Amino acid sequence: MPTVAFHTLGCKVNHYETEAIWQLFKEEGYERSDFDHRSDVYVINTCTVTNTGDKKSRQVIRRAIRKNPDAVICVTGCYAQTSPAEIMAIPGVDIVVGTQDRRKMLGYIEQYKAERQPINGVGNIMKNRVYEELDVPAFTDRTRASLKIQEGCNNFCTFCIIPWARGLMRSRDPKEVVRQAQQLVDAGYLEIVLTGIHTGGYGEDLKDYNLAQLLRDIESQVKGLKRLRISSIEASQLTDEVIDVLRDSNIVVRHLHIPIQSGSDTVLKRMRRKYTMDFFADRLNRLREALPDLAITSDVIVGFPGETEEEFMDTYNFIRDHRFSELHVFPFSKRTGTPAARMEDQVDEEVKNERVHRLIELNDQLAKEYASRFEDEVLEIIPEETFKGDSESGRLEGYTDNYLKVVVPGDESLIGRLVRVKITKAGYPYSEGQFVRVLEETAV
Repeated sequence: MPTVAFHTLGCKVNHYETEAIWQLFKEEGYERSDFDHRSDVYVINTCTVTNTGDKKSRQVIRRAIRKNPDAVICVTGCYAQTSPAEIMAIPGVDIVVGTQDRRKMLGYIEQYKAERQPINGVGNIMKNRVYEELDVPAFTDRTRASLKIQEGCNNFCTFCIIPWARGLMRSRDPKEVVRQAQQLVDAGYLEIVLTGIHTGGYGEDLKDYNLAQLLRDIESQVKGLKRLRISSIEASQLTDEVIDVLRDSNIVVRHLHIPIQSGSDTVLKRMRRKYTMDFFADRLNRLREALPDLAITSDVIVGFPGETEEEFMDTYNFIRDHRFSELHVFPFSKRTGTPAARMEDQVDEEVKNERVHRLIELNDQLAKEYASRFEDEVLEIIPEETFKGDSESGRLEGYTDNYLKVVVPGDESLIGRLVRVKITKAGYPYSEGQFVRVLEETAV
């Protein structure tokens, strides 16, 4: 049996797509092997969100070539899409496929074996208007299943290369989304995370159909699903209709990831983000009215070109005042090929780092405050794996619907099941809990 090994860099969407590509290989009779073992085919799914993403991708490609110089080396993903020539120039790379036409990969492998000529299968992503259907009936290693519902982004923020790597907004057919959601539940998953490049933009390219409608259809048509999570949504996509669906739903969780990037109107303008802080605040207030216990997590870029101390403090104060429950803080890094990389007034690295630390301290404080609201309460978690944080075995970790990480004593038979736990000690990065009882069995 021929073997294939995968290595995925980057985001949840890439991880989802690697699983989809694996399904294609499986159908052709391949066996999956570990990336560190010798394999007949290596597939490297690359990331290009930062210059470091490119560099790491190149390192992994070279590692595969060293592992087995006779193997067929296939490179796919975002870096392959934006810089195919750079990748083709690495001696030992045989096939490059971008972020579309992944189904052609197996045909290319056969062609390569016959002709022994490198193949560049990367096309112009900007011309693509159709969502590429790739199925993932089950995942190799997770208790939370992701379900990709859209591709591409129309925003062109000045710091971001992704529209060039992924193309413009394309939504998946709602019937396919519902069908695959049911398939995942039937495979034993109790929670599904809706994911995409610009997930909340789902439906913007469809006629008379939107994200709110999709959430309603999943809830009414998918039998046995306990939790539905949206991986990320922009403030502008939090319409009153979406907020109503969140309020009335029995399965959409009390957690939203809403990227803010900056809390300063002037910085947002330079970033070409399409909202003001007044608008953002209004959406947060509406959400909190509808869902008082909602966890709101976010992404922040610190030290964007020209960011003054005053602009940074606007961000700091906004996040503090609106009590975000967790932040992902990134120092601005120049992405070659984006307008922000060419801007004047680049912020000094030391200033950036110092601001990052201030925000991380704020994050720790806010996250603890949010968690402490649930001390002594009984919440539900789906244990995902044994807790790696200490040498003490016999503990499991999982997430509540409102995205608190909870560690509880318990054995591996509880993994993937819905269990009730009492929060005995609230904290961050995790809270401690006591097992109460099992609510839901699963087939995983």
